[in-house]
Amino acid sequence: MENPFVYGEVVPAGAFVDRQEELKRLAADLVAGQKVFLISPRRYGKSSLISRALASAARGGLLTVEVTVSSYSSYLSFLEGYARAVLAAETQWSKAVAWLREAIGATRPEIRLETDVNGSAGVAVAFPAVRSARDVARLAPEVFALPARLAEARRRRVVVALDEFQAIGSFNGGSVEEALRAAVQHQRQVGYVFAGSEPSLMEAMLGPRRPFYKAGPVMRLQKIPPEPFAAFIEQRFLKTGIRPEDGFGVAVLDLAGHLPYDVQRLAHETWDDARAAGARRVGLEHLHTTLRRLLAEHAVFFEATWQRLTLAQRATLRALVLEDGQGLLGADVRSRHRLGGPSSVQAALAALQREDVVTREGDRWVVVDSLMREWIARRTY
Repeated sequence: MENPFVYGEVVPAGAFVDRQEELKRLAADLVAGQKVFLISPRRYGKSSLISRALASAARGGLLTVEVTVSSYSSYLSFLEGYARAVLAAETQWSKAVAWLREAIGATRPEIRLETDVNGSAGVAVAFPAVRSARDVARLAPEVFALPARLAEARRRRVVVALDEFQAIGSFNGGSVEEALRAAVQHQRQVGYVFAGSEPSLMEAMLGPRRPFYKAGPVMRLQKIPPEPFAAFIEQRFLKTGIRPEDGFGVAVLDLAGHLPYDVQRLAHETWDDARAAGARRVGLEHLHTTLRRLLAEHAVFFEATWQRLTLAQRATLRALVLEDGQGLLGADVRSRHRLGGPSSVQAALAALQREDVVTREGDRWVVVDSLMREWIARRTY
């Protein structure tokens, strides 16, 4: 029997939990040609939400384009990937090639069909004549105009999703933002979602001195409410012949820190262990047995992360876990955990955030990975 829980990839429709209001709003804005900024901490299910919104748009007859910005190592490779993704929305190969060469004729794009290791055919786009930063800057507006050209050629609305959008900052500073904003602001037949999982960088992009200031509505993804999430977990166990004990779903949420990725992971692994043991019921004993196994399997990775930290960062991280992420700058907390002054704690938190170990959640600091949080809590000092 197939495991009913999915993690580590975009969640399919059957495993998608709640988010109905967010999905409805995002899909409606994209169909209307809005430029939406979706800000979400990691592990909140951002990419799965985008996937469902694009599927909804496609069912309505729109053409969809999806690009993960962080997959590319340079501005030019990003532009090539962007052009490839737009071109793939044109299903007829001969039309696609002719259309792209007409749209970007001066740069002489190289277009070919490729087959991946799984035997699936795809389109490859390259701009071999582009060699300098000036060439790239001239190419960018033409590439960013492609979605509007596609909408015009096919007489259909287009939806573009740029996931991990904050990564454009590593390509060429603010010039990428300027070129993209200049292009999209005139594309009324194209809806965009600019999605990012580093909230501080995304919020900075929307500041008053940046090109995307007031460019469109902003959605800030929150955690899935506990009641429907706990009910979902218990129902999925029950439908596969394993009866959960009372409060089991809530216990999974608590141990996984209510993070959608971590909740799905813990439920997935517990289901595997219960199924392997032939269990007909599942409860806290099974949950903690699975948790101990996962902690043992990840211990080497967590230890390596721990060893990379400075002593001040380790002390701050331990205090964060034991104090539930609150009051870390207070004198009593700093005294109890032998931390330095407020500025030292702030510097340690900033470094931990840059290393993607912790993140800010409202007025609390939390460890990004709930397993690492549990590993730190159980660590002997």
